[in-house]
Amino acid sequence: MQQNIDYSKGIYDARQLGTGRMLILGIQHMFAMFGATVLVPLLTGLSVSTTLLCAGLGTLLFHFITKKKVPAFLGSSFAYLGGFSTVASMPAYDGLDPELKLAYALGGIVIAGLLYLVLALLFKVLGAKTVMRYFPPIVTGPMIIMIGLNLSGSAITNASSCWWLALVAMAIIVVANIWGKGM
Repeated sequence: MQQNIDYSKGIYDARQLGTGRMLILGIQHMFAMFGATVLVPLLTGLSVSTTLLCAGLGTLLFHFITKKKVPAFLGSSFAYLGGFSTVASMPAYDGLDPELKLAYALGGIVIAGLLYLVLALLFKVLGAKTVMRYFPPIVTGPMIIMIGLNLSGSAITNASSCWWLALVAMAIIVVANIWGKGM
């Protein structure tokens, strides 16, 4: 028996959705996680197995710290691909061994991780409402757009190798957007 669920509010227990919807969302989450966690290392030259191991360990640590309150998988982020491509194409690094270039790019990721820790500390000390006043949608929206635009060239290049698959993916996105309301 399906309950009436108000989807405009957050759902804090996925079991409310029923087995069918949980299965569909679980499969969708698995494809999203696997795609990012495997594709990012392939694009950057990192080890896929190391990335999967670190993503799994990071997720377990996250669940331990949050006392299993947030159902999430921590995988790779496409946000760093712009930085990787910038380091790879910088004239200052011409002639360097690709592995040394990768080390410089990874150093940037370590700095970004430290900034994440500082931001987490600000959330803990000042509270979410205070910190979020400085990150309204007018600030975060353009940043998300910039990440997408930075990746658009790669998307077009990848789509040009198999247009029919790209069109099928776009059709699925449109159909899910139109008829997937409430999911």
